[in-house]
Amino acid sequence: MHELSAAEREAYARDGFIVRARLFSAVEVRELVAAAEEVVRVAEGALAEASCYAIDGNTYAEARVGEFATTVQLEHAPGSRTVRVIEPFAGLHPRFEALLDDARLVEPMRGLVGADEVALFTDKLNLKRPREGSRFSWHQDSPYWAHFCAHLDQLPNVLITLDDAHEGNGCFRVIRGSHARGLLPGRAGEGRLGPLFTHPSAFDLSQQVAAVVPAGSAIFFSPHTVHGSEPNHSDEPRRALVLTYQPAGKRMFKVDRVRECGAGTR
Repeated sequence: MHELSAAEREAYARDGFIVRARLFSAVEVRELVAAAEEVVRVAEGALAEASCYAIDGNTYAEARVGEFATTVQLEHAPGSRTVRVIEPFAGLHPRFEALLDDARLVEPMRGLVGADEVALFTDKLNLKRPREGSRFSWHQDSPYWAHFCAHLDQLPNVLITLDDAHEGNGCFRVIRGSHARGLLPGRAGEGRLGPLFTHPSAFDLSQQVAAVVPAGSAIFFSPHTVHGSEPNHSDEPRRALVLTYQPAGKRMFKVDRVRECGAGTR
């Protein structure tokens, strides 16, 4: 029922992404938002005991909640304690553990991964608070993961919007067709993380697509697709979940665990 159509497969192969608008109902979105804010509060509570460090001027914290370990990235403004990214996050709330197995995500992912069964690779909670949420520079996910695994072509992402996303609040953006050449050159010489951001000469900015979509929408995109976002200049939040799947039986990114997904959804 939720499998990819032939047209979606063709669009994904051509463009490197597809959109399913309003995949989740308004009631479900409210549940996900409540769970996300609870996760943020838990992460904020763990920051006092966390080990913090800076890379290229950005602050990160290795936080622990019981046996659960996660990396928290703070906003870029000097001295900010506002949470920007939590990875991984799903294990901090049962609503998100259930989401990982949702057939509306798992069935399309089986087609994109190219496997009968799939597992979780990683999961991120991205936050852009009103008037504070900073930009995400243009990048691919695959260069970051290349140091960890060899199955880069089998790591599709899905971004789920928790708020109406528009250009004013820093919506997700992709470069259409940028996935076609695989790993692209990074910005070497621009700090420690420079090589992980895509060099502007390696893609066509005119192919930029702003994902202006309502809350509850899902954007499936290739690990090789160049993507990013602008700052949130609005009075509205722009929150999103990003889940990455892989073939079953493989361990998670940074976590010594295999988390199979979608058992019983066929």
